[in-house]
Parts: sequence; C-alpha cells; structure tokens
Amino acid sequence: MNDETPLPPRQPHFSHRRWWKWVGLVLFILLIGGGIYGWRAYHAAQNTFTQTYHALPSKPSDTAITSGKPFAVLLLGTDTGALGRHDVGRTDTMIVATINPKQQTAKLTSIPRDTLVNIWGSNQDEEKINAAYPLYGPTTTIKTVEHLVNIPIHYYVLLNMGGLEKMINAVGGVTVTPPLTFHYEQANVVKGQKIHLNGAQALAYSRMRHEDPLGDYGRQARQRQIIKALVLKEAGLSSLPRYQSVLNSLQNNMQTNLSFKDLIWLRTKYGHTSRHIKSQTLQGQPATINGIDYQIASQSTVNKISNDLRKSLSLAPATTFQTDALAPSGF
Repeated sequence: MNDETPLPPRQPHFSHRRWWKWVGLVLFILLIGGGIYGWRAYHAAQNTFTQTYHALPSKPSDTAITSGKPFAVLLLGTDTGALGRHDVGRTDTMIVATINPKQQTAKLTSIPRDTLVNIWGSNQDEEKINAAYPLYGPTTTIKTVEHLVNIPIHYYVLLNMGGLEKMINAVGGVTVTPPLTFHYEQANVVKGQKIHLNGAQALAYSRMRHEDPLGDYGRQARQRQIIKALVLKEAGLSSLPRYQSVLNSLQNNMQTNLSFKDLIWLRTKYGHTSRHIKSQTLQGQPATINGIDYQIASQSTVNKISNDLRKSLSLAPATTFQTDALAPSGF
C-alpha cells in the first residue's frame, strides 16, 4: 500500500522534541520574503527550497497556484528530528490551509490527531488520522484528508521540530495575547496580557495541553495563534542575515511538493492573504474503543466543515458525502 519511495537514513532524532508536533508555522515559510531583495537572497532561497522539494506521483505537475484559482495545502507536523529517516513519526499536527486569492482570504482548519477515520485505500480497521503518514506516506495522507472533508488538496508541506526554535528566533520572536494563564516550562503567561516570546518560549507556549480546559483543542488554537504571529512578523524581515538564518533552519526540516516557482508566486501574488486569516477546528467527541481513546466527529459536523472549506475554495456545496470516512457513523 505504501507507494512512497523510502528516503535515506539521517542522524538520530532529538528525543526531547517528542512532546509537540508542529507544522502550522509553514504558512510563514510560504509567505516569507517581505522586504528581502537582491540576487544573493534570491539564490540562497532557491537553493534551500530546491532541496525541500519532493514531487508526488499522484500530483506530478499541479498548477493550482499559478492558475490564480483557490487552492488547498495540507500542513503536517512530525517529531522525528531531521527528515529523511526510516523511523517516521506520526503527524500529530494536521492543518488544512485553504487560500482564495480573489477573496484575499486564508483559512486554517485543524484536524485533531486522534480523529477516527478509515485511511484511504487501506484494508485495516479504522485508525487515528495521525497514523496515515507513518504507515503509508504523504500521498495516502492527502487522500485520507481529501476523503474526510470532501475537497481537493493540491499541495502538502511536512515540517518537523528541528528548525522551529531557530526559525522563531531568526525573526526576533513573536508576540501573542494568551487566552489563559499558565506556567509551563519556559512559558509563563497571563491571560489577556500581551507577551513577546522567543523560540523556546513559543515552543512551550504551544506545547502545553493538560492545564488547558480545552485540552488538545486549546493547544491547537494556540498553535494557530503562533502561525498568525509569524505570518505578520515576516513582513518586517528585512535583515539579510536573519533571512539566511531562517533558510538554514529549514534544511532537513521541511519537505513539500511546492516548487520554488510556486513559493515565489505565493509571495508575490498572494502575500496579501496573510492579513486575512481565519481558523476553525473539526470538533469531535471523545470515545474509547478497545481501550484506545479517539475523537469522533459527527457526520453533520464533518458536512459543515466540508461545505465551509468548499466555499472558501469557490466550490459548490456537496450534495453527497463519503460517510465511510468516519466510524462509527452513529456519533
């Protein structure tokens, strides 16, 4: 079932980064470049993003971005240290980013890691959606999410924890207004009081889950909060050394089927959408099946999210849904 080409082994992963899987900040990467100019910066970026490019057999030459039409990107976060290893980690962060250039809007839809699905093309029983990538690779993961929310997904971006802290530090940190008060590792924040976070603090801020009354859903909201802060911060990234630091942090830490041409097009044509970002979550209900905890979204919830995403992509509302994407259907 695995139609992905195995990647060569790399150095052992950083075990202390197992706790949190991040990818949302990739929107910052996609829209990077504000204020940066010159031949040197351009070719440094071209060299870096050429290394991160990995075409998918199922999507060899997608032209959704350059066509000017709305498109979707699946953002995946894993915890394996440098990418390209045999021991692939689960993607505990999954965000569907839909971008509509005509409406100048972007939407981030989080899919909880424990969401129960039928993995596309698999003969196995239902699984948590975060198992799709380590079991079958990016193509199957994209197909599973497409099947779940009933939209076409044109691109994917996989990011691990390796470069996150350096990346946040490279832009001089980010500023957020916490939705609750807590002290967790390097993060010590007070509800409603704006605070500036460096890389380590931002990681801790996004990592905390058990003290949040909303649990993993609260953590997802704080992840998206950091994404927005990064996207806005990049507009002032005019220092070439800082820009190069960001590029260095991406080496062996990002994999995508977005080409350098696509990324340049995103920056020059769609950069304005970074000012109009909305977010939402596929909300499920907790359930325990055979001793394993899951999140199960009702079919009506899935339908609502699906039609919202279809609207953001300028697609007609769906008249039928793939009810076998979830199990059991009675929830």
